[in-house]
Amino acid sequence: MKIEQPYEFRKKLLTIHEKDVRDVSLQPSTDQFAFSDGVIIEIGNTDNVVINIAAEDFADFFKTSMGFSASVSKTGKASGANVVTLALAKEAGVDLEEAEGYKGFLIDVNDGIKVYGYDDRGVAAALYYMEDLMCFDHAPFLQKGIIKKKPMMAPLMVHSGYGMEEWPDEYLLRIAHEGRDALLVFTCGINQTRVGYLDFNDLIDRAAKFGLDVYAYSFMDSMVEPDADEAEEYFDHLYGDLFRECPGLKGVTLVGEVVEFHSKDPHVSKFRCEDVVTDDLPDGKPWPGWYPCEDLPIFIDRVKTSIRNVKPDADIVLWSYNWGYQPEEARVRLIESLPTDITFEATFEMFDNKTIEGVKTAVADYSLAFEGPSPYFTSEAIAAKKRGIRFYAMTQAAGVTWDFGVIPYEPMPYQWMKRYENIRKAIHNWDLCGSMDTHHHGFTPSIITKFSKHAFLTPEEPLEEILDRILAAEYGAENLEKVKEGFRHWSEAITYYTPTEGDLCGASRVGPAYPFCLYYQAVPPYKEEAVFGARVVSTEYCNGMEYPSFVGAAPRENFLNMRIRPELTSVRKMYELMQKGIDVFESIPKTNEKLCNIINLGKFIRNCALTNAHAKEWYILKCRLNAEFTKEGLLPILDEMETLLLSEIENAKDTIPLVEADSRLGWEPTMLYLGDREHLEWKIRQVQYVLEKEMVKVRKLIEF
Repeated sequence: MKIEQPYEFRKKLLTIHEKDVRDVSLQPSTDQFAFSDGVIIEIGNTDNVVINIAAEDFADFFKTSMGFSASVSKTGKASGANVVTLALAKEAGVDLEEAEGYKGFLIDVNDGIKVYGYDDRGVAAALYYMEDLMCFDHAPFLQKGIIKKKPMMAPLMVHSGYGMEEWPDEYLLRIAHEGRDALLVFTCGINQTRVGYLDFNDLIDRAAKFGLDVYAYSFMDSMVEPDADEAEEYFDHLYGDLFRECPGLKGVTLVGEVVEFHSKDPHVSKFRCEDVVTDDLPDGKPWPGWYPCEDLPIFIDRVKTSIRNVKPDADIVLWSYNWGYQPEEARVRLIESLPTDITFEATFEMFDNKTIEGVKTAVADYSLAFEGPSPYFTSEAIAAKKRGIRFYAMTQAAGVTWDFGVIPYEPMPYQWMKRYENIRKAIHNWDLCGSMDTHHHGFTPSIITKFSKHAFLTPEEPLEEILDRILAAEYGAENLEKVKEGFRHWSEAITYYTPTEGDLCGASRVGPAYPFCLYYQAVPPYKEEAVFGARVVSTEYCNGMEYPSFVGAAPRENFLNMRIRPELTSVRKMYELMQKGIDVFESIPKTNEKLCNIINLGKFIRNCALTNAHAKEWYILKCRLNAEFTKEGLLPILDEMETLLLSEIENAKDTIPLVEADSRLGWEPTMLYLGDREHLEWKIRQVQYVLEKEMVKVRKLIEF
């Protein structure tokens, strides 16, 4: 495989249509419609920019992917078998029936193609859907008959995977192709993001051309008590001014730890992000953003009123990300006191737990190890439905969680399938109607984004059938059974991952570039302009309860030393299953570029799992070293430590060609590059320092 330069992955994000998808040897069956050279997309005399762009894009699809000439006509007169006619259903007098509603569409495939959309986004979605079908079949054929579809949820919100708050037009079009319809922008003020200036109105205008909305993900400080005399003016200046200057914003998302406010709830500390100390002892209470405070409805009402005075239909989203370890009674009581004209959001799998050899392990943050829903999510979903509040979920459905911090997506489709099936149930049972599909690790198109796009269209299709079509199209129908076998091993592998804070913010955050520290706590080098950089990488397991720095935060149910050995066994099992899947993929006799890419990604994740296991073993060895009192006992431990460090050096070396083959590996929008060749080589030097300096010094002390 060729070596990619840093950020070369962005070229793929800006490539709308894959070249030469068509298999010219295929012939249509009698019940299929076949396009031929000279396709005409008839849009009539419309100036609707979404329809115009989608039509031009459809023409480019035929040229690039199918090898046909194609053009857009605005005469309203084009007719014939090779014509695709676009229209709004209402204007054409067409009843969409079950496809009636936002982004709904009907495609009539007969002697020519007629497309009717509920709205302009529905027309565009129909064209992108037809592109998918033809790519699945590698042919410019469509099954004759009527196709009716609409999304099961909206909005489907994403952060940028191109770069923090970087949104090129081509990338926006890719997002639209993948079925998403809303962008999330970290907002610190008017035209201010966590990485500096961004012209919000320009982004709003450009996104709208592709059928995308923009939400402000609030990072605005709330330093005034919501019931203070000056609160009305304060919040109007904070949120009202934002929507006055940027009236095209669709809404705002509020999450506790970011928009913490000065609360009077006796269950929390008085000060925001500060521990209250009396007589040199902390009060032991959580901060306001980490608890469903009884005065939170006042805060929400202040924000809502300041925005709705400017934009009456703004979507005000409250996300309960931080509350999961608090009592269900307190969480439900808060939901029951919220206004019903906002949106409530809960995370699908967080705070779930499983038992490994009698010891519980919980999801500290987003993870595919658990398909969800968690008991926390279920309790809040039921309460929101009972209250009649519009309900969204943080699902990570676009394919990446915090399991591994520097990969584009998790190639475990059968585990995603379990989650999608349960999301469908949440839609039916609890009126789930919107999804946050990515967080700041960003949106990267993949087999998983394609899978989730089609999984959440209605009428529903069997998930296994959807996945089979995608995998056959991507890796070759002749390879389908082997590919499915390989992915099943990987999908089982992720269930053995241990999503604790020590893993998610430790070895798994940067993978094989993770340092192994004995005494000197080395921090991976990072660029100061990164939002997080290595500041979200913990180079030392905590030896007690998780979240040791968060006074009052609820502890996990077991101490690390109780969990670490069964978790180590679990992660080793994950490593074995990743390798088993790799062996299956590598046994396919005729590979293609996409197979090589997926094998490369699988090997990187395998190496991440090995680093994770080594980090746990390293912690155990350090505990043993500190607990041993005899020379005879210390020396064998040092031998084991040196053997482990040498093995981890080899793991880092083995990873270098993997990250060179895929420039997206080792990078994440808020951290930038922390797992690339440069950082892997730094890690090797760091481990060699431990071996040649610190370990040698310890041996000398023992021999003294």
